[in-house]
Amino acid sequence: MAAPPSIILYTYQSLITTFSDFLVVAIHTILYERSLYPESTFISTRKYNFPVRQNRHPKVCKWITDAVAAVEEQMVKGAVGRVVVVIYSEQAEVLERFLFDVSSFPSVPADELLSLFEDEEAAQSDPSEAKEALNISLVDIEEQLRATIRKLAYCGSKLGLLPENCTYTVAVELKDQADPPIGYPQPWVPSEPSLQTGGKGKGLRIGSDLGGVKSTPVRAVETGEFILEAWIEEGKAKLSDDG
Repeated sequence: MAAPPSIILYTYQSLITTFSDFLVVAIHTILYERSLYPESTFISTRKYNFPVRQNRHPKVCKWITDAVAAVEEQMVKGAVGRVVVVIYSEQAEVLERFLFDVSSFPSVPADELLSLFEDEEAAQSDPSEAKEALNISLVDIEEQLRATIRKLAYCGSKLGLLPENCTYTVAVELKDQADPPIGYPQPWVPSEPSLQTGGKGKGLRIGSDLGGVKSTPVRAVETGEFILEAWIEEGKAKLSDDG
């Protein structure tokens, strides 16, 4: 029997959808590995042909789905540089940040989200081959995303125990030239000063928690136009408490 044809990602919208699916899995994985909810509230399921954990509480699932949808809305606008899952102590101190850098995703106008990718060099040498030059196999991407989730789970389990009553949120770091989201209802609120980008050094707390004091690489994914880098930062509040 012939193998089924590979699914090809032709457009920027398909890249965003693939990343959004991954982000949902990544957030559930972080919540499980960092014990932000009791282990009994998670079920075992599979994604990318790999066993993963998913919280089964409807409100948690809805919150994650809504958060990822809000991220996707900003990615469609080309505004997102990084997506960050932030874990706070009960005193609202930044303990850990899980970062997903998508700043190398292509910049595409809104009216071209469904336009096919083209290779500029191929287009110059042979326009007839340009449409196929940047076809991106979903199988190739999912293989790398599977490895990313595996490494994320491994790294998360090695970070040490968090204090009780921690909270978390999902944040976006906008690209330098991106306009902040406006409108009503608005799912986004400005981050606290210590996590504000672009102004580090202008005040005692502006950007003071960016970068953390310890960084753990997770994985870099690069397949055609799908370029993603993930890592973990541990904040000084956490490590000073550990010490």
